[in-house]
Amino acid sequence: MARAVPRMTRIAPDKAAVLAKATIRAAQELRLSNAALARVIGFSEPTISRIASGNRGIEPHSKEGQLALLLVRLFRSLDPLVGSDAQKRDDWLSSHNKALNGVPHALIETPQGLVLTLSYLDGMRAAA
Repeated sequence: MARAVPRMTRIAPDKAAVLAKATIRAAQELRLSNAALARVIGFSEPTISRIASGNRGIEPHSKEGQLALLLVRLFRSLDPLVGSDAQKRDDWLSSHNKALNGVPHALIETPQGLVLTLSYLDGMRAAA
């Protein structure tokens, strides 16, 4: 008599947890402090600490989630342009950019600056 083989149930990952982890990793790679990350996505510093420790997620459909998604996209756009070189990434982020009329590290702390910087990087990637 054949035994029934139990079906493996695939559990979908928690989107809020995935976005939280991706946001924290992107912030670390972009050398953003918890305070700077809080300014970028609109959470308080204690909330960022809870997210970093894995005790809280970021809902993708919230305002903060949308900004976090933009930050992750920014990292994913910049990283290939600098060949995954952390020093080049830091140099680019901390240098005045004529096209953006500002320093990207400072610009990304506002929603408008984040979108502007991301649009610039998307354009640079399309040209490459």
